[in-house]
Amino acid sequence: MALLELQDVHTYYGSIHALKGISLSIEGGEIVTLIGSNGAGKSTTLRTISGLLRPRRGAILLEQRRLDQLLPHEIVSLGVIHVPEGRRIFPRLTVQENLAMGAYQRRDKDGIQRDLERVFALFPRLKERLHQKGGTLSGGEQQMLAIGRALMSRPRVLLLDEPSMGLAPVLVEMIFDIIREINQQGITILLVEQNARMALSIAHRGYVLETGRIVLSGPGPQLAGDPMVKAAYLGEGV
Repeated sequence: MALLELQDVHTYYGSIHALKGISLSIEGGEIVTLIGSNGAGKSTTLRTISGLLRPRRGAILLEQRRLDQLLPHEIVSLGVIHVPEGRRIFPRLTVQENLAMGAYQRRDKDGIQRDLERVFALFPRLKERLHQKGGTLSGGEQQMLAIGRALMSRPRVLLLDEPSMGLAPVLVEMIFDIIREINQQGITILLVEQNARMALSIAHRGYVLETGRIVLSGPGPQLAGDPMVKAAYLGEGV
């Protein structure tokens, strides 16, 4: 049984039909990536899963429990945590306060402290910047903070939207290493990423979206070797 499943999901922005029957599944412990061009529906898929958008048709299931009928904070309480494109940290709050916001629904103080230490183990720089305002951090540090804040919610499924956007190549490598490490700690990940080559290199499976529809799916290495994917998303000729 899939941990997370989308069944024929249709999402609209007003009269614009953004997702046109998306069906996909994610098994527990996987990294699954969505790749596609700008406007293909990748971010819309994540926003629909996390409840920021409500599908007009179809179902979203977490272990057979309907998510598409819940409010965003209820979805968070079930362990589906969204790290949005652009980081969306609280710029006027300190690093410590941003991380605390990730645990706002929790009451287990000992568990919160253990998870805080785990975040610092993954991102030592956040511990060094603990009392610094989020808005004064570099782009890479803000991405670390956004992921760290999500981890403080103790996710079962982590929805990552463009984690490498705007980062220097050396930081991109580091962020993807950390995504792999988070997954190895038992967290299932749905990754939206413009850097298709990097995404497919760490993903167990992937889906290719074009104009709101899934046109191709398969294991990450298989997709990376597909002629259409290579030509359209990896910058290689066929």
